[in-house]
Amino acid sequence: MTDGAEGNEAQAGLRRELGLLYADHHGWLSGWLRSRVGCSHTAADLAQDTYLRVLVRGRLPDRDQPRRHLTRIAKGLMIDLFRRRRIEAAYLEALRDLPEPEAPSEEVRAQVIETLVEIDALLHRLPDKPRRAFLMSRLEGLSYAAIAERLGVSVSSVEKYIARGLAVCLRAALERRP
Repeated sequence: MTDGAEGNEAQAGLRRELGLLYADHHGWLSGWLRSRVGCSHTAADLAQDTYLRVLVRGRLPDRDQPRRHLTRIAKGLMIDLFRRRRIEAAYLEALRDLPEPEAPSEEVRAQVIETLVEIDALLHRLPDKPRRAFLMSRLEGLSYAAIAERLGVSVSSVEKYIARGLAVCLRAALERRP
């Protein structure tokens, strides 16, 4: 048998196993999600995204704990959803204060929200203190000394924290370049 045929068989096996996982646990997962998000449509979307994530990763859960695996993925997706909603609400709240002629188009709003969500995800990869220091510097305009005082660290630590935040942003900007 060739490597291509083996790969096709492996993919077919993965799809079969995923189908069984879906058939056995989809109803339970949808109900579990519905009880947490309070909306059957959102729960259905999150359940589908959970199975899609399993498929994309190409790794099925252990046979003895599939619900634990599905729950872990679904929780991450819920966190992402709630974070996105919070960011979107804050942005739309900020827009309410703009005069009508200055308000961005729906397309621009969608792009800005997507960018804000990406930036938020990038910054959440940083540990707590570097993330907080970076945000205090950029959003609140605090001096390094003021940030150091608030965080209970040295100014040189704040300098390192800010550098880490800037490095994350720079890497992201370079990755987006064509």
